[in-house]
Amino acid sequence: MTGNTRRVALLARAGAAREQLRAALHEAGAEIVLEDDPNAIDGQTLGDASPQVVLVALEAAIEDSLSRFDAVLHDPAVAVIFDEAELAARREGWEAKRWARHLAAKLNGHADVLPPGGEIDDTHPEPGLPRTPAQIHAHADIEPHLQEAQGVAFELPRGGLELVEIEESGSSQSFDPETWKPTAAPSHDLPLQDGFEQVPAPAPAEPMPVSSPPPLPSSAPAPTKTSGLALELESIHAVTAASTGSTGSVVRGAALLFAGIGGPDAVRKVLADLPPDLSRPVLVQLRLDGGRYDNLVKQMERVSTLPVLLAKAGEVAHGAHVYVLPNDVVVNVVEGVIHFGEGALQSDTLIASLPAAESAVLLLSGSDPAQVEAALALAAQGGFAAGQSPQGCYDPAAAKALAARGGMVAAPGELATLLASHWPE
Repeated sequence: MTGNTRRVALLARAGAAREQLRAALHEAGAEIVLEDDPNAIDGQTLGDASPQVVLVALEAAIEDSLSRFDAVLHDPAVAVIFDEAELAARREGWEAKRWARHLAAKLNGHADVLPPGGEIDDTHPEPGLPRTPAQIHAHADIEPHLQEAQGVAFELPRGGLELVEIEESGSSQSFDPETWKPTAAPSHDLPLQDGFEQVPAPAPAEPMPVSSPPPLPSSAPAPTKTSGLALELESIHAVTAASTGSTGSVVRGAALLFAGIGGPDAVRKVLADLPPDLSRPVLVQLRLDGGRYDNLVKQMERVSTLPVLLAKAGEVAHGAHVYVLPNDVVVNVVEGVIHFGEGALQSDTLIASLPAAESAVLLLSGSDPAQVEAALALAAQGGFAAGQSPQGCYDPAAAKALAARGGMVAAPGELATLLASHWPE
Protein backbone atom coordinates (compact mmCIF):
# COMPACT_ATOMS: atom_id res chain seq x y z
CA MET A 1 0.00 0.00 0.00
CA THR A 2 1.30 3.50 -0.81
CA GLY A 3 1.22 6.48 1.49
CA ASN A 4 -1.67 7.93 -0.52
CA THR A 5 -3.87 4.86 -0.13
CA ARG A 6 -7.26 5.76 1.34
CA ARG A 7 -8.76 3.69 4.15
CA VAL A 8 -12.34 2.84 3.14
CA ALA A 9 -15.20 1.22 5.05
CA LEU A 10 -17.75 -0.48 2.78
CA LEU A 11 -21.24 -0.67 4.30
CA ALA A 12 -23.45 -2.88 2.15
CA ARG A 13 -25.58 -5.97 2.45
CA ALA A 14 -24.20 -9.16 0.91
CA GLY A 15 -25.02 -9.47 -2.76
CA ALA A 16 -24.19 -8.20 -6.23
CA ALA A 17 -24.03 -4.53 -5.19
CA ARG A 18 -21.42 -5.21 -2.52
CA GLU A 19 -19.35 -7.31 -4.90
CA GLN A 20 -19.40 -4.56 -7.55
CA LEU A 21 -18.41 -1.88 -5.05
CA ARG A 22 -15.64 -4.03 -3.60
CA ALA A 23 -14.21 -4.58 -7.10
CA ALA A 24 -14.37 -0.83 -7.81
CA LEU A 25 -12.52 -0.04 -4.56
CA HIS A 26 -9.80 -2.57 -5.36
CA GLU A 27 -9.45 -1.11 -8.86
CA ALA A 28 -9.15 2.37 -7.33
CA GLY A 29 -6.31 1.18 -5.09
CA ALA A 30 -8.25 1.70 -1.84
CA GLU A 31 -7.54 -0.17 1.39
CA ILE A 32 -10.80 -1.73 2.62
CA VAL A 33 -10.54 -1.61 6.41
CA LEU A 34 -14.12 -2.79 7.02
CA GLU A 35 -16.71 -4.53 4.86
CA ASP A 36 -19.97 -5.55 6.47
CA ASP A 37 -23.75 -5.37 6.52
CA PRO A 38 -24.72 -2.17 8.38
CA ASN A 39 -27.58 -4.10 10.01
CA ALA A 40 -25.05 -6.46 11.61
CA ILE A 41 -22.56 -4.02 13.19
CA ASP A 42 -22.68 -1.08 15.58
CA GLY A 43 -21.17 2.39 15.53
CA GLN A 44 -18.22 1.35 17.68
CA THR A 45 -17.13 -1.22 15.10
CA LEU A 46 -17.11 1.39 12.36
CA GLY A 47 -15.29 3.91 14.55
CA ASP A 48 -12.60 1.37 15.53
CA ALA A 49 -11.82 0.80 11.84
CA SER A 50 -10.75 4.49 11.56
CA PRO A 51 -11.85 4.92 7.94
CA GLN A 52 -11.03 8.01 5.93
CA VAL A 53 -13.92 7.27 3.56
CA VAL A 54 -17.23 5.47 4.11
CA LEU A 55 -18.94 4.01 1.02
CA VAL A 56 -22.61 3.16 1.65
CA ALA A 57 -24.78 1.08 -0.69
CA LEU A 58 -28.18 2.62 0.01
CA GLU A 59 -31.36 0.56 0.06
CA ALA A 60 -34.54 0.56 2.12
CA ALA A 61 -33.42 -2.42 4.23
CA ILE A 62 -30.54 -0.49 5.84
CA GLU A 63 -31.91 3.04 6.17
CA ASP A 64 -33.03 2.62 9.77
CA SER A 65 -29.59 1.29 10.75
CA LEU A 66 -27.57 4.24 9.45
CA SER A 67 -28.41 6.45 12.42
CA ARG A 68 -26.18 4.33 14.67
CA PHE A 69 -23.16 5.46 12.62
CA ASP A 70 -23.85 9.21 12.95
CA ALA A 71 -20.69 9.84 14.98
CA VAL A 72 -18.54 8.70 12.04
CA LEU A 73 -20.73 9.87 9.17
CA HIS A 74 -20.91 13.40 10.64
CA ASP A 75 -17.15 13.60 11.26
CA PRO A 76 -15.78 16.41 9.02
CA ALA A 77 -12.57 14.40 8.56
CA VAL A 78 -14.47 11.48 7.01
CA ALA A 79 -15.71 11.61 3.42
CA VAL A 80 -19.03 9.84 2.88
CA ILE A 81 -20.06 8.44 -0.51
CA PHE A 82 -23.59 7.13 -1.06
CA ASP A 83 -24.46 4.84 -3.95
CA GLU A 84 -27.77 3.22 -4.84
CA ALA A 85 -27.50 -0.52 -4.23
CA GLU A 86 -29.89 -1.23 -7.09
CA LEU A 87 -27.81 0.80 -9.54
CA ALA A 88 -24.52 -0.67 -8.28
CA ALA A 89 -25.80 -4.22 -8.81
CA ARG A 90 -26.79 -3.47 -12.43
CA ARG A 91 -23.52 -1.89 -13.55
CA GLU A 92 -21.62 -3.98 -16.04
CA GLY A 93 -18.85 -3.55 -18.57
CA TRP A 94 -18.23 0.01 -19.67
CA GLU A 95 -20.60 1.55 -17.12
CA ALA A 96 -18.90 -0.28 -14.21
CA LYS A 97 -15.45 0.78 -15.45
CA ARG A 98 -16.57 4.39 -15.78
CA TRP A 99 -17.99 4.46 -12.24
CA ALA A 100 -14.75 2.92 -10.90
CA ARG A 101 -12.70 5.66 -12.57
CA HIS A 102 -14.85 8.38 -10.99
CA LEU A 103 -14.58 6.65 -7.61
CA ALA A 104 -10.78 6.50 -7.95
CA ALA A 105 -10.67 10.21 -8.81
CA LYS A 106 -12.73 11.10 -5.74
CA LEU A 107 -10.66 8.89 -3.42
CA ASN A 108 -7.33 10.16 -4.72
CA GLY A 109 -8.29 13.81 -5.08
CA HIS A 110 -7.76 14.30 -8.81
CA ALA A 111 -9.99 14.87 -11.85
CA ASP A 112 -8.52 12.26 -14.20
CA VAL A 113 -11.50 10.11 -15.22
CA LEU A 114 -10.33 9.17 -18.73
CA PRO A 115 -9.89 5.47 -19.59
CA PRO A 116 -6.36 4.12 -20.16
CA GLY A 117 -5.01 5.35 -23.50
CA GLY A 118 -7.24 8.43 -23.43
CA GLU A 119 -4.35 10.68 -22.55
CA ILE A 120 -1.21 11.69 -24.45
CA ASP A 121 2.17 11.76 -22.69
CA ASP A 122 3.82 15.09 -23.56
CA THR A 123 6.42 14.97 -20.81
CA HIS A 124 9.11 13.92 -23.34
CA PRO A 125 8.19 15.59 -26.65
CA GLU A 126 9.83 14.31 -29.80
CA PRO A 127 10.56 16.15 -33.06
CA GLY A 128 7.87 16.15 -35.67
CA LEU A 129 4.11 16.35 -35.65
CA PRO A 130 2.21 14.77 -32.74
CA ARG A 131 0.32 11.55 -33.34
CA THR A 132 -3.20 12.03 -34.58
CA PRO A 133 -6.20 10.38 -32.85
CA ALA A 134 -6.52 8.05 -35.84
CA GLN A 135 -2.91 6.92 -35.37
CA ILE A 136 -3.31 6.47 -31.62
CA HIS A 137 -6.34 4.21 -32.06
CA ALA A 138 -5.27 2.58 -35.31
CA HIS A 139 -5.56 -0.95 -33.92
CA ALA A 140 -8.46 -0.31 -31.55
CA ASP A 141 -11.56 -2.39 -32.22
CA ILE A 142 -14.65 -0.25 -31.63
CA GLU A 143 -17.28 -2.90 -32.43
CA PRO A 144 -17.41 -4.47 -28.90
CA HIS A 145 -17.93 -1.01 -27.41
CA LEU A 146 -20.74 -0.19 -29.82
CA GLN A 147 -22.51 -3.46 -29.03
CA GLU A 148 -22.13 -2.84 -25.30
CA ALA A 149 -23.42 0.73 -25.58
CA GLN A 150 -26.44 -0.47 -27.57
CA GLY A 151 -27.24 -2.99 -24.84
CA VAL A 152 -27.39 -0.38 -22.04
CA ALA A 153 -28.77 2.57 -24.02
CA PHE A 154 -32.37 2.06 -22.92
CA GLU A 155 -31.39 1.75 -19.25
CA LEU A 156 -29.61 5.11 -19.06
CA PRO A 157 -31.43 8.11 -17.50
CA ARG A 158 -33.06 10.45 -19.96
CA GLY A 159 -32.11 13.67 -18.14
CA GLY A 160 -35.69 14.74 -17.41
CA LEU A 161 -36.87 14.57 -21.04
CA GLU A 162 -39.99 12.59 -21.67
CA LEU A 163 -41.38 11.21 -24.94
CA VAL A 164 -44.96 12.08 -25.84
CA GLU A 165 -46.81 9.41 -27.75
CA ILE A 166 -48.76 10.54 -30.82
CA GLU A 167 -52.19 9.03 -31.29
CA GLU A 168 -52.28 6.45 -34.04
CA SER A 169 -55.40 8.03 -35.49
CA GLY A 170 -53.23 10.70 -37.09
CA SER A 171 -54.70 13.55 -35.06
CA SER A 172 -52.36 16.53 -34.84
CA GLN A 173 -53.80 17.59 -31.51
CA SER A 174 -51.38 17.53 -28.57
CA PHE A 175 -51.59 18.51 -24.94
CA ASP A 176 -49.13 21.15 -23.72
CA PRO A 177 -49.43 21.68 -19.94
CA GLU A 178 -47.62 25.03 -20.17
CA THR A 179 -50.09 26.64 -22.60
CA TRP A 180 -53.29 24.77 -21.78
CA LYS A 181 -56.14 26.85 -20.44
CA PRO A 182 -59.51 25.60 -19.22
CA THR A 183 -62.48 26.18 -21.45
CA ALA A 184 -64.53 29.17 -20.55
CA ALA A 185 -67.36 28.50 -18.14
CA PRO A 186 -70.84 28.99 -19.62
CA SER A 187 -71.97 32.54 -19.06
CA HIS A 188 -75.24 33.46 -17.38
CA ASP A 189 -77.37 36.47 -18.05
CA LEU A 190 -78.28 36.92 -14.40
CA PRO A 191 -77.25 40.19 -12.75
CA LEU A 192 -74.66 40.24 -9.97
CA GLN A 193 -75.38 41.43 -6.45
CA ASP A 194 -72.36 42.34 -4.26
CA GLY A 195 -70.07 40.07 -6.25
CA PHE A 196 -72.40 37.04 -6.14
CA GLU A 197 -74.72 35.79 -8.81
CA GLN A 198 -78.26 36.70 -7.97
CA VAL A 199 -80.45 33.61 -7.93
CA PRO A 200 -84.11 34.13 -8.81
CA ALA A 201 -86.24 33.86 -5.72
CA PRO A 202 -88.99 31.22 -5.75
CA ALA A 203 -92.58 32.35 -6.05
CA PRO A 204 -93.89 33.36 -2.60
CA ALA A 205 -96.28 30.93 -0.96
CA GLU A 206 -99.55 31.94 0.61
CA PRO A 207 -98.74 33.71 3.91
CA MET A 208 -99.87 31.89 7.02
CA PRO A 209 -101.61 33.86 9.74
CA VAL A 210 -99.39 34.48 12.75
CA SER A 211 -100.20 35.85 16.13
CA SER A 212 -98.42 38.90 17.49
CA PRO A 213 -95.38 38.01 19.64
CA PRO A 214 -95.51 38.91 23.28
CA PRO A 215 -93.81 42.21 24.19
CA LEU A 216 -90.14 41.93 25.17
CA PRO A 217 -89.09 42.90 28.67
CA SER A 218 -87.55 46.34 28.86
CA SER A 219 -84.20 44.84 29.89
CA ALA A 220 -83.94 42.53 26.85
CA PRO A 221 -81.75 43.77 23.97
CA ALA A 222 -83.48 44.54 20.71
CA PRO A 223 -82.81 41.91 18.01
CA THR A 224 -80.63 42.93 15.06
CA LYS A 225 -81.30 42.04 11.45
CA THR A 226 -78.66 40.01 9.62
CA SER A 227 -78.36 38.94 6.02
CA GLY A 228 -77.68 35.33 7.01
CA LEU A 229 -74.30 35.35 5.13
CA ALA A 230 -70.94 36.28 6.62
CA LEU A 231 -67.65 36.17 4.69
CA GLU A 232 -64.16 36.09 6.16
CA LEU A 233 -61.16 36.38 3.85
CA GLU A 234 -57.87 34.75 4.83
CA SER A 235 -54.40 35.36 3.46
CA ILE A 236 -53.54 32.95 0.68
CA HIS A 237 -50.23 32.31 2.42
CA ALA A 238 -51.97 31.32 5.65
CA VAL A 239 -54.29 28.96 3.78
CA THR A 240 -51.35 27.39 1.94
CA ALA A 241 -49.38 26.97 5.15
CA ALA A 242 -52.33 25.23 6.79
CA SER A 243 -52.83 22.92 3.82
CA THR A 244 -49.18 21.88 3.75
CA GLY A 245 -48.92 21.40 7.48
CA SER A 246 -45.88 23.69 7.65
CA THR A 247 -45.24 25.82 10.70
CA GLY A 248 -42.65 28.06 9.02
CA SER A 249 -43.45 31.52 7.69
CA VAL A 250 -43.84 32.34 4.02
CA VAL A 251 -41.12 34.85 3.13
CA ARG A 252 -39.62 36.45 0.05
CA GLY A 253 -36.48 34.94 -1.44
CA ALA A 254 -34.57 31.73 -0.81
CA ALA A 255 -31.12 30.17 -0.60
CA LEU A 256 -30.25 28.01 -3.63
CA LEU A 257 -27.74 25.18 -3.25
CA PHE A 258 -26.55 23.84 -6.61
CA ALA A 259 -24.48 20.64 -6.76
CA GLY A 260 -23.68 17.67 -8.99
CA ILE A 261 -21.09 14.93 -8.88
CA GLY A 262 -19.37 14.95 -5.49
CA GLY A 263 -22.08 17.31 -4.23
CA PRO A 264 -24.05 15.21 -1.69
CA ASP A 265 -21.21 15.34 0.86
CA ALA A 266 -20.89 19.14 0.46
CA VAL A 267 -24.66 19.67 0.77
CA ARG A 268 -24.69 17.45 3.87
CA LYS A 269 -22.00 19.59 5.54
CA VAL A 270 -23.77 22.86 4.71
CA LEU A 271 -27.12 21.69 6.08
CA ALA A 272 -25.49 20.33 9.24
CA ASP A 273 -24.16 23.81 10.12
CA LEU A 274 -27.16 25.96 9.25
CA PRO A 275 -29.07 27.43 12.23
CA PRO A 276 -32.52 25.97 12.97
CA ASP A 277 -34.14 29.42 12.75
CA LEU A 278 -32.86 30.41 9.30
CA SER A 279 -35.34 32.97 8.02
CA ARG A 280 -35.38 31.86 4.37
CA PRO A 281 -36.20 28.50 2.72
CA VAL A 282 -33.31 26.48 1.32
CA LEU A 283 -33.71 24.89 -2.14
CA VAL A 284 -31.35 22.05 -3.07
CA GLN A 285 -30.91 21.23 -6.76
CA LEU A 286 -28.63 18.19 -7.01
CA ARG A 287 -28.40 16.17 -10.20
CA LEU A 288 -28.76 12.43 -9.54
CA ASP A 289 -28.18 9.69 -12.11
CA GLY A 290 -30.82 7.41 -10.59
CA GLY A 291 -33.30 10.18 -9.75
CA ARG A 292 -33.96 8.77 -6.25
CA TYR A 293 -34.63 12.12 -4.60
CA ASP A 294 -36.69 10.52 -1.83
CA ASN A 295 -33.55 8.74 -0.64
CA LEU A 296 -31.61 12.00 -0.83
CA VAL A 297 -34.20 13.59 1.47
CA LYS A 298 -33.71 10.79 4.00
CA GLN A 299 -29.93 11.21 3.87
CA MET A 300 -30.05 14.96 4.40
CA GLU A 301 -32.67 15.00 7.15
CA ARG A 302 -30.35 12.89 9.33
CA VAL A 303 -27.83 15.73 9.54
CA SER A 304 -29.87 18.86 8.86
CA THR A 305 -30.89 21.21 11.65
CA LEU A 306 -33.86 22.20 9.46
CA PRO A 307 -36.76 20.00 8.29
CA VAL A 308 -35.95 18.47 4.88
CA LEU A 309 -38.83 17.92 2.45
CA LEU A 310 -39.25 16.83 -1.16
CA ALA A 311 -40.68 19.77 -3.13
CA LYS A 312 -44.19 18.97 -4.41
CA ALA A 313 -46.38 20.77 -6.92
CA GLY A 314 -49.00 22.98 -5.32
CA GLU A 315 -46.96 23.88 -2.23
CA VAL A 316 -45.27 27.09 -1.10
CA ALA A 317 -41.74 27.29 0.33
CA HIS A 318 -41.54 28.32 3.99
CA GLY A 319 -38.68 29.80 5.95
CA ALA A 320 -36.51 27.49 8.08
CA HIS A 321 -37.23 24.53 5.74
CA VAL A 322 -35.10 22.67 3.18
CA TYR A 323 -36.69 21.57 -0.09
CA VAL A 324 -35.02 19.04 -2.42
CA LEU A 325 -35.99 19.83 -6.02
CA PRO A 326 -36.77 16.82 -8.25
CA ASN A 327 -36.60 17.13 -12.01
CA ASP A 328 -40.39 17.13 -12.46
CA VAL A 329 -41.16 20.12 -10.21
CA VAL A 330 -40.90 23.65 -11.55
CA VAL A 331 -40.14 26.64 -9.31
CA ASN A 332 -42.38 29.67 -9.82
CA VAL A 333 -41.63 32.95 -8.06
CA VAL A 334 -44.69 35.12 -7.41
CA GLU A 335 -43.93 38.49 -5.78
CA GLY A 336 -40.74 37.00 -4.41
CA VAL A 337 -42.42 33.95 -2.86
CA ILE A 338 -41.43 30.43 -3.99
CA HIS A 339 -44.27 28.29 -5.37
CA PHE A 340 -43.79 24.73 -6.63
CA GLY A 341 -45.66 23.56 -9.73
CA GLU A 342 -45.72 20.80 -12.31
CA GLY A 343 -43.20 20.91 -15.12
CA ALA A 344 -39.51 20.47 -15.92
CA LEU A 345 -37.11 22.22 -13.55
CA GLN A 346 -35.43 25.19 -15.27
CA SER A 347 -32.29 25.72 -13.19
CA ASP A 348 -30.72 28.06 -15.75
CA THR A 349 -33.35 30.75 -15.16
CA LEU A 350 -34.07 30.02 -11.51
CA ILE A 351 -31.45 32.41 -10.08
CA ALA A 352 -32.62 35.37 -12.16
CA SER A 353 -36.26 34.84 -11.12
CA LEU A 354 -35.55 35.39 -7.41
CA PRO A 355 -35.66 38.75 -5.61
CA ALA A 356 -31.91 39.33 -5.45
CA ALA A 357 -31.67 41.26 -2.17
CA GLU A 358 -33.55 38.52 -0.27
CA SER A 359 -31.78 35.53 -1.87
CA ALA A 360 -28.50 33.63 -1.91
CA VAL A 361 -26.72 31.13 -4.19
CA LEU A 362 -24.12 28.52 -3.22
CA LEU A 363 -22.27 26.74 -6.04
CA LEU A 364 -21.04 23.45 -4.58
CA SER A 365 -19.14 20.54 -6.13
CA GLY A 366 -20.44 19.63 -9.58
CA SER A 367 -22.32 22.89 -10.16
CA ASP A 368 -22.67 24.16 -13.71
CA PRO A 369 -20.14 26.96 -14.48
CA ALA A 370 -22.85 28.53 -16.65
CA GLN A 371 -24.60 29.58 -13.40
CA VAL A 372 -21.70 31.82 -12.33
CA GLU A 373 -22.88 34.84 -14.34
CA ALA A 374 -26.37 34.78 -12.79
CA ALA A 375 -24.90 34.27 -9.30
CA LEU A 376 -22.63 37.32 -9.68
CA ALA A 377 -25.56 39.40 -10.98
CA LEU A 378 -27.56 38.43 -7.89
CA ALA A 379 -24.66 39.44 -5.63
CA ALA A 380 -24.35 42.79 -7.41
CA GLN A 381 -27.98 43.52 -6.47
CA GLY A 382 -27.49 42.86 -2.77
CA GLY A 383 -27.77 39.08 -2.65
CA PHE A 384 -25.21 36.58 -1.38
CA ALA A 385 -23.23 34.33 -3.76
CA ALA A 386 -20.34 32.01 -2.94
CA GLY A 387 -18.77 28.74 -4.05
CA GLN A 388 -17.16 25.71 -2.46
CA SER A 389 -13.42 26.02 -1.95
CA PRO A 390 -11.51 23.96 -4.56
CA GLN A 391 -9.55 22.27 -1.77
CA GLY A 392 -11.38 19.01 -1.06
CA CYS A 393 -13.94 19.71 -3.81
CA TYR A 394 -14.37 16.88 -6.32
CA ASP A 395 -15.59 19.05 -9.22
CA PRO A 396 -14.64 22.71 -8.55
CA ALA A 397 -15.19 24.05 -12.09
CA ALA A 398 -17.98 26.45 -11.10
CA ALA A 399 -16.23 27.57 -7.90
CA LYS A 400 -13.01 28.29 -9.81
CA ALA A 401 -14.92 30.30 -12.41
CA LEU A 402 -16.61 32.25 -9.59
CA ALA A 403 -13.28 32.96 -7.86
CA ALA A 404 -11.73 34.08 -11.15
CA ARG A 405 -14.45 36.73 -11.38
CA GLY A 406 -13.76 37.95 -7.84
CA GLY A 407 -16.41 35.81 -6.12
CA MET A 408 -16.07 34.28 -2.66
CA VAL A 409 -15.18 30.63 -2.04
CA ALA A 410 -15.02 28.75 1.27
CA ALA A 411 -15.36 25.32 2.83
CA PRO A 412 -18.96 24.00 3.19
CA GLY A 413 -19.10 24.63 6.95
CA GLU A 414 -17.91 28.21 6.48
CA LEU A 415 -20.46 28.75 3.72
CA ALA A 416 -23.24 27.81 6.14
CA THR A 417 -21.97 30.37 8.68
CA LEU A 418 -21.69 33.09 6.04
CA LEU A 419 -25.16 32.32 4.73
CA ALA A 420 -26.71 32.55 8.21
CA SER A 421 -24.95 35.87 8.92
CA HIS A 422 -26.35 37.30 5.69
CA TRP A 423 -29.84 37.02 7.23
CA PRO A 424 -29.28 37.84 10.91
CA GLU A 425 -32.94 38.34 11.73
